[in-house]
Amino acid sequence: MTSKREREVVDRVEDKGLDNESKRQKLDEDSLSSPPPVSIANPLSGLANNYADIDEEEEYVQRERGSINEMRNDGSQHNGHRYGEADDSDKEDDSQLFSGRNNRQVEVRKDCPYLDTVNRQVLDFDFEKFCSVSLSNLNVYACLVCGKYYQGRGKKSHAYTHSLEAGHHVYINLRTEKVYCLPDGYEINDPSLDDIRHVLNPRLTAKEVEQLDKNKQWSRALDGSSYLPGMVGLNNIKETDFVNVTIQSLMRVTPLRNFFLIPENYQHCKSPLVHRFGELTRKVWHARNFKGQVSPHEFLQAVMKASKKRFRIGAQSDPVEFMSWLLNTLHADLKTSKKNNSIIYDCFQGELEVVKEIPNKGAIDKKENNENQNNAEKLLDGVNERHAFVKETSKMPFLMLGLDLPPPPLFKDVMEKNIIPQVPLFNILKKFDGETITEVVRPHIARMKYRVTRLPKYMILHMRRFTKNNFFVEKNPTLVNFPVKNLELKDYIPLPTPKENEKLGSKYDLIANVVHDGKPGEGLYRVFVQRKSEELWYEMQDLHVSETLPHLVALSETYMQIYEQQS
Repeated sequence: MTSKREREVVDRVEDKGLDNESKRQKLDEDSLSSPPPVSIANPLSGLANNYADIDEEEEYVQRERGSINEMRNDGSQHNGHRYGEADDSDKEDDSQLFSGRNNRQVEVRKDCPYLDTVNRQVLDFDFEKFCSVSLSNLNVYACLVCGKYYQGRGKKSHAYTHSLEAGHHVYINLRTEKVYCLPDGYEINDPSLDDIRHVLNPRLTAKEVEQLDKNKQWSRALDGSSYLPGMVGLNNIKETDFVNVTIQSLMRVTPLRNFFLIPENYQHCKSPLVHRFGELTRKVWHARNFKGQVSPHEFLQAVMKASKKRFRIGAQSDPVEFMSWLLNTLHADLKTSKKNNSIIYDCFQGELEVVKEIPNKGAIDKKENNENQNNAEKLLDGVNERHAFVKETSKMPFLMLGLDLPPPPLFKDVMEKNIIPQVPLFNILKKFDGETITEVVRPHIARMKYRVTRLPKYMILHMRRFTKNNFFVEKNPTLVNFPVKNLELKDYIPLPTPKENEKLGSKYDLIANVVHDGKPGEGLYRVFVQRKSEELWYEMQDLHVSETLPHLVALSETYMQIYEQQS
């Protein structure tokens, strides 16, 4: 039997939606001490106006909850106040917030007289889920009339105040997806709101995911425009085109896309970056969006935090560097076993055999110290030449292959115009034939030979178009001629011998081609991607999406490509 005092404490704690650990602490504290006087000094007592009813006991519990949040927060600060970030586990029904005292339950109605005030045109769930007044991310509701976010729905909450001041009555909880009518406080259970829930949190079944590459049907946005699921533009928030082209390229990698379309595949992962990438993937491929474009705002916030602002809004970056960082970070967050495997490695990881030849210091010193230069040269010639270099052979995995472009000509032609050279892709692929020597000077002078020993399912190629020195960045304008379909690697580089009953797939088809236009350090990035359902090519530059011809894909300064292995 619990005492009356304990029941009151339980009611108050449940009233505020605390987690189980906090409830136990509250029970222990209150069972041993008398309730504190109302005049107790608390520096957080004026914080955001309490989000529950006006009962004095609930005000005390709310103040205590503010103290707990202050201790738990991660150091973020808004408007001089500190707020904790809600845990992923904090998903309990918001109706519990008001079900404690007097066993009061939230009424559920199937009809609401204010449903006709819902304005889907203004709803945008792509931005961070923060209250527009308190900047807290706890218990946030979206007003379905004006689209703004407000915290709580108690009588002193910002959502409640907004409902009285603006006369907006329909709100959806951004975490639980439950819809409420304020200030009346009842829950609305109406199937006409399901489309809003699907836009807030897009869902695809396993069967729908399988049919994505066969879908030829266009979708219609609320403004009457048509769009293709998966071929939607991404908003350039401020110099974030390097992120947009990377995302659009990865959306064409079928196993990676299918993995992130089903949240259950990575529900064990606690990385915000993984979950934000999954949400963005579902929004790009969702067929019932209200708009024909998507804003990657939440994903960019997760990128800024995970990269410690190495990649951030407002600062142009290199999509090759971003692609490398993103794949390695997603892999590190997703791997669950000692096998060091993930969907990232399944798709992109190949293997190289690297032969490294380092000058032998002993032989060089002997050459320099020998009084007779001719004898020293003879010593290093012929049979003894192998002693001039120390050879190291190793195998290393790769997610991306860097290709070196030939230097552009220094002189102009007779028409006083710069000649733009062209080079076949096969010529620069010879870097990986195991015989071509690549000279490197960092971290020390060496001669390198590379040979591919295992091909990935999806091969990312990077053209080293930019070179940096102490003064400026220089761009190589050389055009690369490459096939859009049927890139046969075995004709140009030696490949490993397949095992018994194993077919070595050496043919690849292009699925994404990232291009840079403009001067080095400036310019814009755009991407050509293939739509598999009809084998059509689309040019995508931020919000701009247009169909293009396959032969136009190769007439540009390609920077990064993704090839898919033929099955």
